[in-house]
Amino acid sequence: MRHLVLATLCLGGTVILAGCAGNKDAEVQRAINDITAVDQNNLNEVMLTAGDPNESVAYFRSELDKKPDNLDLMRGLGKSLTRAGKSTEATQVWEKVIASAGSGPEDRVMLADAQIRANDWPRAKATLASVPPTHETYDRYRLEAMVADSEKNWKKADSFYEIAAGLTTRPSGIYNNWGFSKLTRKDYPGAERLFQQALTYDPSLFTSKNNLVMARAAQRKYDLPVVDMTQPERAELLYTMALAAIKQGDVTTGKGLLQQAIDTHPQYFEAAARSLAALDANVKQ
Repeated sequence: MRHLVLATLCLGGTVILAGCAGNKDAEVQRAINDITAVDQNNLNEVMLTAGDPNESVAYFRSELDKKPDNLDLMRGLGKSLTRAGKSTEATQVWEKVIASAGSGPEDRVMLADAQIRANDWPRAKATLASVPPTHETYDRYRLEAMVADSEKNWKKADSFYEIAAGLTTRPSGIYNNWGFSKLTRKDYPGAERLFQQALTYDPSLFTSKNNLVMARAAQRKYDLPVVDMTQPERAELLYTMALAAIKQGDVTTGKGLLQQAIDTHPQYFEAAARSLAALDANVKQ
């Protein structure tokens, strides 16, 4: 009997040990799977910021061939197509994403972004209307502002731009867009303030510098604003101001600014030189 009990205990011990070994194998496999998933996610993130967006598109398409129902890969493809300027294709991908069971409100925001880039404003408006009001993100309100702008609903646009600016730590882009909106409305002082605000967050943003000069020139302020600028940028901004002055009929001022632009540029400034020559030829005629 003692031998039987002992044999049973030994057998039981063997089963337990075998069970432990099986559990360890399962844990090891889970760990490997977790590491693989992390590596895949990291690679996806790297490809989303790859220098050549077309390489990113090719990568996500290749991965989707292997895993056609993977939502993260679909999202990666949608974002990559947008970066590559293929907005119509991006729209089709995002439509597939939001038709999937695991999609969320941000996917609808990304679809609206692609639709705007494809110049499909009515659908973009409808897509944004389907986003729950509780989903309050920078991208959502940035796009809402753009749609309101397209409809010349200035009060609504201003409200959305203000909300968007408060939802990001880097609002230079949204202030620039808001300023350009004011510029199109001919609210030049308002545009000037917003472009200056954009530059306080990103002093290197040349688009805002150029827009700021246009806003000032529209008010016949023909001196350069006090902002950081390189010598080539200074020449470009003088050129922008010169063209604005000439367009407004301030031809003498415009000629002087063109000459300043030519003298300032560290290299031959062909566009400014050509404009000045054309202006002189017209005067002589």
